[in-house]
Amino acid sequence: MSSTSSPATTASPSPSAAAPPADAAPGAPRLRTRRRQHSPGRPRRSVLLTVLTGLVLVYTLVPLVWLLISATKTQQGLADSSGLWFADEFALWDNISQTFTYNDGIFTRWLLNTLLYVVLGAGGATFLAILGGYALAKFDFPGKRGVFAVVIGAVAVPGTALAVPTFLMFSKMGLTDTPWAVIIPSLVSPFGLYLMWVFATEAIPTELLEAARIDGAGEVRTFFQVALPLLAPGIVTVLLFTTVATWNNYFLPLIMLKDPDWYPLTLGLSAWNSQAETIGGDVIFNLVITGSLLTIVPLIVAFLLLQKYWQSGLAAGSVKE
Repeated sequence: MSSTSSPATTASPSPSAAAPPADAAPGAPRLRTRRRQHSPGRPRRSVLLTVLTGLVLVYTLVPLVWLLISATKTQQGLADSSGLWFADEFALWDNISQTFTYNDGIFTRWLLNTLLYVVLGAGGATFLAILGGYALAKFDFPGKRGVFAVVIGAVAVPGTALAVPTFLMFSKMGLTDTPWAVIIPSLVSPFGLYLMWVFATEAIPTELLEAARIDGAGEVRTFFQVALPLLAPGIVTVLLFTTVATWNNYFLPLIMLKDPDWYPLTLGLSAWNSQAETIGGDVIFNLVITGSLLTIVPLIVAFLLLQKYWQSGLAAGSVKE
């Protein structure tokens, strides 16, 4: 009686169960080497890029640190101490008090003037950019390509190149040495118009506007109730750009204004700094530095509070689904 024997079945070794090295001790655990993979959520680290970013960060923060430290010194302390370290006397609060009370509190007047120029100039420029960008993005009309070329050309022209022609025109109209000489030119923001144009093209679906019109909404109601909420990130972005441009505007007020009562902060602090160059003028560098510190505080606060809207506004339209 013969017995049938089944052939032995051998399983092929899997890649994960590789044989240990020849010199490995018996019973030693097998080691598995895993290759590091870089994914979009885990970007590759670059030492060179980190170093360059650190240099840019230092280059940006050192002037702010110097300004903050120097604002704590008296006039004598600025000359006797190192620029990046504190003096023996901490005079920040005294400097702030003297800044607001010097020359009958003219600094407060300059601050209010700057706020006036920002609210009317930057706010008006933002509103006009919203209206123009929405109209150019969602309406077709003859000459639209020509308007696009004009806007792009206006973005490329620096504001200082138009300052003298603007002064001559406003001089003929009798508007120089008035707040309108600063506010009216600030209402024009070609870059803000272009930014809102691009943003509105991607942020507002045409089907949504057509649905609102079918439901009986007029163009004004459609704009304010449907389109405007979708434009919020772009509005904040344009508002930040126009606010910074108006807040830091120096050359236009310099040629338009003669009365110190209408100076903005930039021109007023420059006038204080120039006193040291005149015979018999007060040397108040400590007040100039403290006033400069107070000038940038509102901008820093605005950027910190609106940072998330500003970042989303810049990234809008960069990815097409």
